[in-house]
Amino acid sequence: MKNSLLKSRRFENVGAYFILVIYAIIALFPIFLVLINSFKDKKAIFKNPFMVPTSSTFSLVGYEKLLERAHFDQYFANSIIVTIVSMFLILFFGSMFAFALSEYKFKGSKFIALFMSLGIMIPIRLGTVSILRLMVNLNLINTLTALILVYTAQGLPITIFVLTTFMEQVPSELKEAARLDGASEYRIYALVLPLVRPALATVAVFTMMPIWNDLWFPMILAPSDATKTVTYGAQQFIGQFIIDWNAVLSSLTLAMLPVIILYLLFSRSLIKGITAGAIK
Repeated sequence: MKNSLLKSRRFENVGAYFILVIYAIIALFPIFLVLINSFKDKKAIFKNPFMVPTSSTFSLVGYEKLLERAHFDQYFANSIIVTIVSMFLILFFGSMFAFALSEYKFKGSKFIALFMSLGIMIPIRLGTVSILRLMVNLNLINTLTALILVYTAQGLPITIFVLTTFMEQVPSELKEAARLDGASEYRIYALVLPLVRPALATVAVFTMMPIWNDLWFPMILAPSDATKTVTYGAQQFIGQFIIDWNAVLSSLTLAMLPVIILYLLFSRSLIKGITAGAIK
């Protein structure tokens, strides 16, 4: 009986791992294609796009065009500034808001939490016209500040929703002991943050990727050459009749690097956060 149960569990595990491997291959295959074709000349890209670069097909012409024809370093810097500042504001204000909702129960606190959660269900792009009018009135068009404000508002609902759940699991005895020792509420907030680090890493990754990859708001709010982001900057190589695939693939390869690096740095905390959230 035990042997049959062990065999069935092993079979289930093998089946689960097989499905996960197939899904990983499907998800990583487009990234692999972009990467290998960014190091090939245009003729090799169309002749055999699935072949890795060889000595005869290897070419850095796409990366050379990025340095010659585009201000790609400026676009990259703009994306980094917008992403880092937005992430800081999202995590800072979101964690403080979540701490208040989890720690202080007052009349209307559940309504406020529900109101903030509506931001998860309602896409911010539905308010594009109103956002554009607001930025025009504030004279923030073609500035990075406009993008930072929009992305901060976009990331706060999911951040508050996730962190509130995690902070409610922090033992109240720990916070009461800190209060008895004379710690201020800000000090207690600082003590709680390390205890929800997996949740912070999870929120950081899942809110960073839409910001970095967004094309909609940079195209509408910051279309000038001085404020272009990486994703929007890559579009200048896509014309109506001619597409410079070498430059497009090279720019997309460079744009993927920060996301991949961030995932590798926070992958362990990310997995812990997802697992803990599923259990809760």
